[in-house]
Amino acid sequence: MAAARLNLPSIFISGGPMLAGSYQGQRIALSNIFEAVGGVKAGKITEAQLKKMENSACPGCGSCAGMFTANSMNCLTEALGMGLPGNGTVPAVFAERRRLAKEAGIKIMDLLREDVRPRDIMTPKAFFNAMAVDMALGCSTNTVLHLPAISREAGIKITLEEFQDVSNKVPYLCKLSPAGSYFVEDLHEAGGIPAVMAELDRKGLIERDALTVAGLSVSDIICGREVLRRDVIRDIDDPWAPTGGLAVLWGSLAPEGAVVKRSAVADSMMQHEGPARVFESEEDAVKAILEGLIRPGDVVVIRYEGPRGGPGMREMLTPTAALAGMGLDSSVVLITDGRFSGASRGASIGHISPEAAQGGPIAFVEEGDVIKVDICAGKLELKVDNKILLKRREKWQEPEPRIKNGYLARYTRLVSSASRGAVVEDT
Repeated sequence: MAAARLNLPSIFISGGPMLAGSYQGQRIALSNIFEAVGGVKAGKITEAQLKKMENSACPGCGSCAGMFTANSMNCLTEALGMGLPGNGTVPAVFAERRRLAKEAGIKIMDLLREDVRPRDIMTPKAFFNAMAVDMALGCSTNTVLHLPAISREAGIKITLEEFQDVSNKVPYLCKLSPAGSYFVEDLHEAGGIPAVMAELDRKGLIERDALTVAGLSVSDIICGREVLRRDVIRDIDDPWAPTGGLAVLWGSLAPEGAVVKRSAVADSMMQHEGPARVFESEEDAVKAILEGLIRPGDVVVIRYEGPRGGPGMREMLTPTAALAGMGLDSSVVLITDGRFSGASRGASIGHISPEAAQGGPIAFVEEGDVIKVDICAGKLELKVDNKILLKRREKWQEPEPRIKNGYLARYTRLVSSASRGAVVEDT
């Protein structure tokens, strides 16, 4: 970012995505390695095969090849108008990325001369465009933290209800890794973010007059853009799904909301009811998974990993990848007040709010409690009588902070719920 303060001209230029790797004729990325660790534990592959995969998955520089968190935010920065066309999808190793960097430098000086500020670009219309592209691509669930946090700094409020409203309107067009077999380089070849936005515009799902750092409106950028690979960017009349790639869930277990990458959930797990397997940390859950203690039908609960409890919401890629590698991603639900990597797939439900460290309902779940998940209906319920939960609440004691001194201790005291972007609040 050329300028950190929002009252100064700025433009974003990323390092670009990595090209996908290849192993035994299959294209792979970093997430496949995490899942392969579980595969070794399950006896599906050998350690020698894992090593060969590890040496093949990341063939060059750049961010991970799939629609994981870094590439998600690169693409949404472009949709938001704060990155030049191509910012989200041009691979790091392409000469086109060097040309884009040079063009960014030129545009920065243009913005400075014309006194164009980030708040001139990051308007409610721009954030709508970012959320629309988010849903069309099936981006990382971390976008539901980052976009509200960014909008707050720009003086705009985005709620989980707005995310779900956009998800209800915008179809899922691009089945990219980890949900599918395509990678960001394929999205670039198909026309990139401008082509996705042009496709959405066919149904009036883009704010055309939003401004961008390119000095053009969105209308100017998408004019004449065509989808060059229909296998990668589906026709809006023939989407992968009629609703967006992310979904927000509410219910007795998540009164303030929770988030799931709906596009990466198996059809068989869109509705599930099973017994809770409760863990107080990521490490405890991973140990149980790799030791074969989790069974099909279970609902793995990892708590005290939220903004305050973590502190800082660690990514739960290791447990989700271990479940996938052991073949349990289509039979086990994982829920947490922490967050997930964009590389996570399966019925992985994060950002449970309020979190356990705040005395949210997830703190009162006990081993064997029945949890009901209905992603289609947007519901997440703990099937325990309210009187029993009240007794558990009365016995509950707020745990000691894991870190008691320094910056993280202050962060623990001031951080908001994940439902508000996990931002540091002054009051």
